[in-house]
Amino acid sequence: MPSIVTLAGKAFEPDLPKRLLSIAGEIREAGGRAFLVGGWVRDALLGKDCRDYDVEVYDLTQDELVPILKKYGRTNLVGKAFGVIHLAMKGLSLDFSFPRTESKVGYGHRGFVVHTDEKLSFKEAALRRDFTINAMGMELPELTLCDPYGGIDDLKKGLLRHVGPAFVEDSLRILRGVQFASRFALRLAPETIELCQTLSLEDLSIERLFEEFKKWLLKPGKPSLGLRAFLDIKLNEFFPEVSPLRGSWEDLGEMLDNMESLRRNFANAEAVGDAKCAPLSDDLVMEFAFAAFLSGSPETSLKFLERITNESHLVKNVPLLLNAYSELDFAIVSDAPALRRMAVKLGGLKLLCLLVKATPRKYYAAAGAPEFPEQLWQAAADLDLLNAAPQPFLMGKMLMDLGFKPGKQMGETIKQSFELQLDGKIKNAEEAIAWVRRLSS
Repeated sequence: MPSIVTLAGKAFEPDLPKRLLSIAGEIREAGGRAFLVGGWVRDALLGKDCRDYDVEVYDLTQDELVPILKKYGRTNLVGKAFGVIHLAMKGLSLDFSFPRTESKVGYGHRGFVVHTDEKLSFKEAALRRDFTINAMGMELPELTLCDPYGGIDDLKKGLLRHVGPAFVEDSLRILRGVQFASRFALRLAPETIELCQTLSLEDLSIERLFEEFKKWLLKPGKPSLGLRAFLDIKLNEFFPEVSPLRGSWEDLGEMLDNMESLRRNFANAEAVGDAKCAPLSDDLVMEFAFAAFLSGSPETSLKFLERITNESHLVKNVPLLLNAYSELDFAIVSDAPALRRMAVKLGGLKLLCLLVKATPRKYYAAAGAPEFPEQLWQAAADLDLLNAAPQPFLMGKMLMDLGFKPGKQMGETIKQSFELQLDGKIKNAEEAIAWVRRLSS
């Protein structure tokens, strides 16, 4: 199995399917060349395994390549206009493409004319890519690096730099720059910042916008570096609904990094079976991440979310969470009724507690409550409010068994009982039934 030397100078043997190496060998025997391209190369140089194998084939036509691939599995010309052949094998799927050029002829991300040309050089074909770190290839089977635009040097310098003028043809690349800065600890090159500032995101669908925000906020990395890129490009002018945390963008960056750290640590707590750390669903993880990003913007969070997503749970729950967060009083840790009512409003207090934990500690220290995040978590845990809201002890069937008929009176009785339960004056179903009997006598 071939190995490479990472940027850290260590030998690394990436996860490469033997079938892919066999295919590459046959392509070479037929007079062609096969390159792994894009994110796989970048990740390998960083010493990370990647299972996303994109192969670009040179010096072979489609008619010459397909018979080779058919020996290994089922082929499907999924992108005829783009020259992409999908190969499905048992336990593995691969995409093979041909070198191509792209010309912008219309509005949006579909407004391109694509020309495939197996005789293009790697340098010519890579000119259409976004950033130099994604414009590298490794020729199979030896994994010989081809880096015509200095991607490896930019990775070493921690620099995110566009390849060439074709960058402007897809404005999504602005947001890709933000999420790459976060995920790979990069800063934007000055000339790339300048170019990005000339572009607009107006032609992008909300689906494409949302995917890039998700990658920025949910993939492992350092989200504060994404925020720095976001501000460098002046995307806060395009998204004026996003505000700094208490007037400080630096503090919002700290909030985002704390959020990322908590997500990792929280996952580890789940792994060891901490009962107070029941697993977060994907939806809750997303709500936590976007709430942290919008923590300086409770009043405008809904407007921002409606601009970038159709995810109803985000649009509904994140503004609720942020309103509760912005109105929190330190005294709530000793106010069980208020905590219970907050849990009813939010469906549980875990996300609120995590949001408080993510907040820069200096805020609580300056207010004379340095232990507030831990105290809030403990208070919610003691009352069993982390994972869910309290449920009424008194149910309709119980009242019917006591002779009540369905209707307004039954609803009002359940409501009154639940209020007493939230106040701590009714502690179980038996006490709720006893209260009803006293009420009826």
